[in-house]
Parts: sequence; structure tokens; C-alpha cells
Amino acid sequence: MPDLPVKTLRIGFVGSGFIAKFHLQSLIGVRNCEVTGVYSRSADNRQSFVDLAHDLGFGPCESFASLEEMVRSDTVDAVWILSPNHTRLGIMQVIHDEVKEGRSKVFAVACEKPLARTIGEARKMVELAKDAGLNHGYLENQVFATPVIRGKEIIWRRAASTTGRPYLARAAEEHSGPHEAWFWQGDKQGGGVLSDMMCHSVEVARHLLTAPDADRNSLTVKQVNGTVANLKWTQPKYADKLRDTYGPEVDYRNHPSEDFARAVVSLEDENGQTVMIEATTSWAYVGAGLRIQLELLGPEYAMEFNSLNTGLKVFMSREVTGSEGEDLVEKQNAEQGLMPVLEDEAGVYGYTDENRHMVECFRKGETPIETFDDGLAVVEMLIGLYYSAETGKVVNFPAPELEDYVPLVARPR
Repeated sequence: MPDLPVKTLRIGFVGSGFIAKFHLQSLIGVRNCEVTGVYSRSADNRQSFVDLAHDLGFGPCESFASLEEMVRSDTVDAVWILSPNHTRLGIMQVIHDEVKEGRSKVFAVACEKPLARTIGEARKMVELAKDAGLNHGYLENQVFATPVIRGKEIIWRRAASTTGRPYLARAAEEHSGPHEAWFWQGDKQGGGVLSDMMCHSVEVARHLLTAPDADRNSLTVKQVNGTVANLKWTQPKYADKLRDTYGPEVDYRNHPSEDFARAVVSLEDENGQTVMIEATTSWAYVGAGLRIQLELLGPEYAMEFNSLNTGLKVFMSREVTGSEGEDLVEKQNAEQGLMPVLEDEAGVYGYTDENRHMVECFRKGETPIETFDDGLAVVEMLIGLYYSAETGKVVNFPAPELEDYVPLVARPR
């Protein structure tokens, strides 16, 4: 462990795909850090990442052929785990072993959502980080979204302080489907849209309902009630489209994962007052692009945010033609008509402030507001919702029956 604070945090990325490049772009707005290394399975993807890092001024960034080689180098202080869900526990095990055996000087690790696919995996992630003495952060970007930061500050300072705490948070996230094949495979991803996107919704809602400066555990989960469904992608023509796009491993005719999920979570604050979370997520939404809808309600007030209600919009007629892309909004579904534009997606979605927070906490040796413990708490809620959806019952917490439970769509085929 170096003497803290360190002047510059040197980050090594594990993963070089879509989300890794989103994080890299966001670091433009973060001081006191460098991106010095990247490891992933694809040499071509690593080189593309290195080239982008150099173009953005983060170089020199080195492409490493193995994770061990990267964490043993003297150029990496902290690791950002941004690889597919089924690889994360193995990656964490390697980092733990290298640090414990004195072969690595890495002192911090951050992991993209969700922390793991099951409660058992999530507990192991927490144990490995703590046993190796690593500072750890859970990368839940919506907690750091600019409208969430500003909205929560105003509500709790001006409204809750005079009329009472907020008692209902609603969160929805919807788009037309993920980018990569593994997201669609329940055994690799850990589930379907509930695992992929409900992790955002329940945690940002829990954050909004938590008093400023209070521990996240000041709210205790009491009950969860979940529903899942297959609305779009099991229809034959869409199942065939997935197979044609991603290959035979994505077989939604015979092995689908849910593309719709609904959650109701009941919590209790430190004074015994009940507060509620309502959340929905979908891979079956066809609109301009990714839509995030957040609401916070209290005795005499309400807060609302919709990511597609942007200040900037553009219109393009049928005469404007071009290739498909995501240059206006993430998960963009059209290139013509009246389109919303997010001028700074990385900022609005929370990646910039998230990474700024993690860099400063790791650099100074402080505990982030989102740790692996919070990632575990999120997985516990998700697994409870899967169990509820399969059994048709409300799940009361604590729920020891969830410890070894694997969602139906994530079980071996």
C-alpha cells in the first residue's frame, strides 16, 4: 500500500467493450487519474481501446495479454472490472491472489453493475476484496447521474426538511435490447432484463429514499414482490433475428431470458416508517433510444426526470440518409424524424461523477458511497425478485432460502 493520498491514480481496465469505452470517455471530465493498462480476451479490442485512450490523452496505455501481467506491473494502482458478468468472480480471485502473495501493488478495485450473478458469488466478491485489503467501489452510475444528484439535494434540503421524508421512489429503464450476445444468455449474464437493468432501478431508488449522509443500511428491506415476462423476443421472427445476429448460442425459441420485469420493494427506515420502491425494466421498448424515468414522492412534493425529455432536439426529414448509429442517444432506434439529443451522455447518466468519486476515494484512501457491500445488497434484492417471480409469492427478508438460489433462466440448460 503506497502512502496516501497519491497524486495520480493509475487505472487498469479489465474489459475493452462498449461499457469500458463509455467509462473511458467519461474520464475526460475527471482529474488526477491516468489509464495505464487494459486487459481483455480480444487483442483487437484491446488495441482499439489503447488507440482511443491515446486519442483522448490518457496514454501511454499498455495492452496486456493476461490479467496477471497487468496487475503485476508497476503502472497500475486500481482495477476497473468491466468484463462480462460470468467472468467477474474469476477476475476478482486473480486480483486477490496476486495482491495477497505480494506480486501486485494494486490497492483498489471497482466493479461494474451487477456485482455478481448470485448471492453466493456476490458474497465471495466482498470477501475477496476485504481479505486482500483492497478499497472497493461498486459502479452504479445512476446514483451519480446529474439529475439524481441535483434533484435529491433539493428535495431533502427544501421539502423533506419541512414536511417529512420521501416515501415512494419509482424507477424505470427501458431500451430495445443489449449490444452483445452474452447479455442474452441467462447462464452467462445471470438472468435477463431483471439482472441487467433492475440493478440500476432498485439502487437509484434506494439512494433517493436514503437521507443525505445516512448509511445506505439505514433502510432495511422487508419484502420484495417480482414479476417477469417474455413480451417481444420470444416471438418467432424476433427470436430468429437474435439467432441471425448473435449465432445459435442465443436461442430464444427454446432458452429465452425475460425481456420485462416489475418490482415492488418494501423497506423500513430507522424510525419504523415504511417506504416503497416501484420499478420496471424492459428490453422491449422501441422509442428514440434508452429511456430512464425517475420519480421521488413525499408528503408535499414530487420530483421527476425523464432522460428523453431533453432540452436539445433535432429533426431530420426522409431526405437525410445515413448509416445506423448511436450518435444522438444510447440504444438509438432511428436516424430520421424528431429526435432527442443528450449533449453529454456520460455526464447525464452519471459515469463522469461516478468515476470522479471513485478516483478521489481511492486516491485518498476514503470509503466510496457505493461499495461491494452495496453491490451485494442489490444482488440480494434481485435474487429475491427472481424467486418471487418463479414462486408467485412475496418474499420476506431476511430470506435464507435465497442463499443458494439461481434464477430459472440462469440454470444449466
